[in-house]
Amino acid sequence: MSPAILLLLALGLGLAGWLAARARAWTFRRSSADGRIASLPNYHAWYVALWVVLPVLAFVALWSAIAPGLVSQSVLASPAAAELPSFGFQRQTILNEARAVATGAAPGVFNPQAAGLVEPFRAALSHYNLIGVVVTLLIAFLGGTWAFLRLKPDFAARSKVERIVMAILLGASLVAILTTLGILASLIFETIRFFGMVSPIDFLFGTHWGPDPMANAANPDSSRYGAVPLFWGTLFIGAIIAMIVAIPLGLMSAIYLTQYADPALRKWIKPALEILAGVPTVVYGYFAALTIAPAIRNIAISLGATNPSSESALAAGLVMGVMIIPFVSSMADDSIAAVPQSMRDGSLAMGATTNETIRRVLVPAALPGIVAGIMLAVSRAIGETMIVVMAASTAANLTANPLESMTTVTVQIVAMLTGEGSFDHPATLSAFALGFVLFMVTLGLNFIALRVVKRYREAYD
Repeated sequence: MSPAILLLLALGLGLAGWLAARARAWTFRRSSADGRIASLPNYHAWYVALWVVLPVLAFVALWSAIAPGLVSQSVLASPAAAELPSFGFQRQTILNEARAVATGAAPGVFNPQAAGLVEPFRAALSHYNLIGVVVTLLIAFLGGTWAFLRLKPDFAARSKVERIVMAILLGASLVAILTTLGILASLIFETIRFFGMVSPIDFLFGTHWGPDPMANAANPDSSRYGAVPLFWGTLFIGAIIAMIVAIPLGLMSAIYLTQYADPALRKWIKPALEILAGVPTVVYGYFAALTIAPAIRNIAISLGATNPSSESALAAGLVMGVMIIPFVSSMADDSIAAVPQSMRDGSLAMGATTNETIRRVLVPAALPGIVAGIMLAVSRAIGETMIVVMAASTAANLTANPLESMTTVTVQIVAMLTGEGSFDHPATLSAFALGFVLFMVTLGLNFIALRVVKRYREAYD
């Protein structure tokens, strides 16, 4: 039985517990002398329902993780699995094929060895599905009965329910923190393994990037893991070219929309501008590769450039800058609009022009939000992959010429992790080291943005 069916069963049992507890609470209310009880009937109902649903949800999550392994072990212990090959990948393929037929996901098998495993899979699935349903019902019954028996006229169900909800909210808020810590821990662990094979000095300051996944992993060539061209490419494309496009256009569009645009025009332009943030990056990549890059090459040839590349950092940076304009514009727009009208009126009353009011009053007052938007845009730009792959190539090139091909850290992470190399090879582990450096850079940018916001934040009445 799938986890979805178990979840529906849990919700149904929770609804039954909710109705039963609510009815019991109403009997308390009718039987009391003044018609009052410590908590409303709805709180009694939610108390029982939560004690039915939450333990069942925890069991369903645990059972969904361990049940597939139990089914596989049961099938492997059957006589039909005695002739399975010992090679892990081939054996797993046969097992997956038989499981797909047993669950109805596939009409038939292609491998003859998988045909004999279909019935053992069906038997094992039926057995463990029955166990899952029985345990689910048992947990729901025990939790609901325990909570139901605690209901009394003076039972503080409201405080109990609020504590449970508070615990759920706390758990939800910890998900992002724990996920970040998990990502950081995995990056640190794999980065330490990589630096045990390759010198961190060669990695952080080397100027040649050319990992060979087929080379001897026991004796890697550290000179091939110089990541400076990747760091420079990321900085040049994402933090220089893209920002030269995004910051002026985003800031000027925000100023126009908040200070000069007619309200009816703003109502159409602002959503249209923010649509750019929802366009898939692969669309930007196609646009950069098929339109912008050839146009830049033709312009460079007409200006006398010698053999310019059809894939250039300039093409990727320009399109990336257009993509992140909404990040700068929206944050600047909201920050400028949040400046009190009294400050605008006071500046204009002192004889300042609209231009001077914007430059000397509004922009300085909205600076924390503007800087936060810029930092968010930079973080988004340096993490972009698809545009760089399609418009700037995957060649690591240490150059300041924007007309030449270039690559970034994220592109090389994808290249190193999508191959068929072993995860014990330094070429594959280098992706984790690159990811760790990128993580630290992004963290540093966020820290700088936070410090700027705190430093220049002003409170208005």
